[in-house]
Amino acid sequence: MALPSTARVVVIGGGVVGASCVYHLAKAGWSDCVLIEKNELTSGSTWHAAGNCPTFSGSWAVMNMQRYSTELYRGLGDEVDYPMNYHVTGSIRLGHSKERTEEFKRVMGMGRYQGIDMSMLTHAEAKEMYPFLETHDLDGILFDPTDGDIDPAQLTQALAKGARNLGAHVERFCALEGAHFDRQAQEWTLQTTKGELKCEYVVNSAGYRAQEVGQMLGGRWVPMVSMSHQYLLTDPVPEVEEFMKNNGGKKLPLLRDVDSSYYLRQEKTGFNLGPYERNCKAHWISADDPMPDDFSFQLWEDDLDRLEWYIEDAMARVPQLGTSGVSRVINGPIPYTPDGLPLIGPVPGVPNAFEACVFTFGITQGGGAGKVLAEWVIEGGTEWDMWAVDPRRFGQWVNGDQEYCNIKGMEVYGHEYAMHFPCMTWPEGRNKRLSPVHDKIVELGGVMGDYNGWERANWFAKDGDDTSWESTQTWQRQGPWEPRVKEEVEAVRDSAGILDLPGFSRFIVEGEGALDWLRTLVAGPIARVGRIGLVYFPDDQGRILTEMSIVRFADNRFMLITAASAEDHDFEWLMRHRPSDARFTITNTTTDTNTFIVAGPKSRELLAPIAEQADLSQPWLTFQSAKIAGVELHLLRVSFAGELGWEVHVPVESAAPVYKAILGQGIKPFGMFALNSMRIEKGYRAWKGDLSTDYSLLEGGLERFVRLDNDYDFKGKQAIQLEKQRGVNKQFVSLKVDAGAYDAPYMSCVWHGDEIVGETTSGAWGYRVGHSVALGMVKADVAKPGTQLEIEMYGERYRAVVAEHDAQWDPTNQRLRA
Repeated sequence: MALPSTARVVVIGGGVVGASCVYHLAKAGWSDCVLIEKNELTSGSTWHAAGNCPTFSGSWAVMNMQRYSTELYRGLGDEVDYPMNYHVTGSIRLGHSKERTEEFKRVMGMGRYQGIDMSMLTHAEAKEMYPFLETHDLDGILFDPTDGDIDPAQLTQALAKGARNLGAHVERFCALEGAHFDRQAQEWTLQTTKGELKCEYVVNSAGYRAQEVGQMLGGRWVPMVSMSHQYLLTDPVPEVEEFMKNNGGKKLPLLRDVDSSYYLRQEKTGFNLGPYERNCKAHWISADDPMPDDFSFQLWEDDLDRLEWYIEDAMARVPQLGTSGVSRVINGPIPYTPDGLPLIGPVPGVPNAFEACVFTFGITQGGGAGKVLAEWVIEGGTEWDMWAVDPRRFGQWVNGDQEYCNIKGMEVYGHEYAMHFPCMTWPEGRNKRLSPVHDKIVELGGVMGDYNGWERANWFAKDGDDTSWESTQTWQRQGPWEPRVKEEVEAVRDSAGILDLPGFSRFIVEGEGALDWLRTLVAGPIARVGRIGLVYFPDDQGRILTEMSIVRFADNRFMLITAASAEDHDFEWLMRHRPSDARFTITNTTTDTNTFIVAGPKSRELLAPIAEQADLSQPWLTFQSAKIAGVELHLLRVSFAGELGWEVHVPVESAAPVYKAILGQGIKPFGMFALNSMRIEKGYRAWKGDLSTDYSLLEGGLERFVRLDNDYDFKGKQAIQLEKQRGVNKQFVSLKVDAGAYDAPYMSCVWHGDEIVGETTSGAWGYRVGHSVALGMVKADVAKPGTQLEIEMYGERYRAVVAEHDAQWDPTNQRLRA
């Protein structure tokens, strides 16, 4: 069949992810889809992939995606009538430390919530499953019964066949040569080696060539690097063959020694060893190593010297590995983003274009990725909140910075199995976006963290405090930061503190029709002129898309303020919904202004002597122009810390003297850890933790920000009305927790008796209330204040009680409104 001239969707790239995308689009009823591949299907990273299929992940979204894949693959062969070699062997994951065992138990709880029956094994149980395994030095061992391996080529062909069966078209040996988008017709014209193809939507699934394809699709620069990943296959091992004979042909479980950083899998009657070495190598990043025009079905030369330590360690762990020779070494490209997670979702700044590319674990994530991509294209949103893989999580500041992508990709690859501790920040690729007072913050002892590229102080160290990266390698609350965070919170509670907060995302919306347009997007009222309001943007299903503060300067002039990490997400949302004939403008002014948060019961009296032309008696949720140190600025009477306070919005070029003047009043600097503690005590939600599309506005306890009795429609209004009539299934709660040494991490299971009834969305020690606090979502019938619950943290359950109010500190806001 010839290449069609038109299609609704064109998917570019014929690996497992591209095939899954077109399969899921067709399965959802969009059969008018075409997949184009420049060579044969699987000719990129898919053909040399090891084919492992873990469900284990510390990310809730990624675990959902991988779980879906494994469930799909079990029945795919029968569904599409294509032979599939899929071995669900289970896997054994080895931990060498208490911290690793705690990680296993945390993920085991997440897995249990998703229906994955992971369990911890004793040494004897592990030896029974895997008799060749040395266990003498292990602290903890996790078993995942859903893990295994699949033939990547068969999987891809099965997905492609399923797509064809449903009416989609798959065109091999058809390369993309160029593309143009007609904004008036809302149509793409793709030039291929087999002719022109017009379509409504286009999907970049080009794997390690995604950056090249992205440039053709609207000039999008895809943040990625191609890493050299090697695995080696051994000759047959007699003991493995004997094991299979004695166990009815059953294979050994897949083995992962995550602290040593490799996987070891049975391959026929031998082994497949795949290390992720610290001394790793990226390719195609220099002039003397250019990406070839075609690398289909090709590999790089072996480079086993990099793997020597890992091979020796694996042979000590499974001695039988060393009894057989190496039959083959695979050394091929695997694409990495700067955080190691793929890109799935709308292309930033490019209309009608989506990405499903840069997959490090494309085989196990491919099935779920196709489902998610199809939902993005067809529904405009996804069933699960997928911010973890959304392309917009990398801001525009990353664009064109290949060096950043290289060093971050190598950092992630070399720490592929690393634990992501709550107080840890990865060291590479730092100091990309600096506050105008950054040097002063560091001089004061600021221990910095990375927030969408912005450097912010997490806490302030004193002489002698341990600020090493190693000190952060703990899941526990206690660390060198803990006494300092306590001091910072107490300063804000008893006197006043200042937080330097670069990177607040700011958008100016102004012009005729701006007010009426905003009313179509937000669920509640917009503040009157001279006031500030908090508003929520629902999606079509009434779920929490984002939260913004709106400062209303005039009838049709507004400043919208949102989280640093939400900059590209929220700006993209606003621009996408701006009518083509709009008479108002939307301008991103994020980098023009810096913000200082000044909060505490003495903040008024300490600011008064230096705040010229200011009336600090103005009430909560007002703003005014003023001067500090001769600099014109805005004072916003709001406080995320939950105390009397102001946000000081000052031009970047004039921020330093303002900061110096405020410090000169004896106001103590505090950091993000202290702010997080205080906002959780107040029940204030954080974006993409407590606020996400996993929850509706009503479930999120935000009904006071919703107006259903107004005379205009807004996105999601009908869905919210229907939900209000039938009642919510889940409800937001604030919990008092007897947490011991820990605070509740994101997505910890909440138990009521023997039933999981919900999950935590954030947690921290409350220094003002004197106990650990968790925010979460639970079934509505157990959300009543005083209900006794338990939170599972790192394998243990801790008593929790539903609090009387969302705000456990100052529930009547007397201090905030003082």
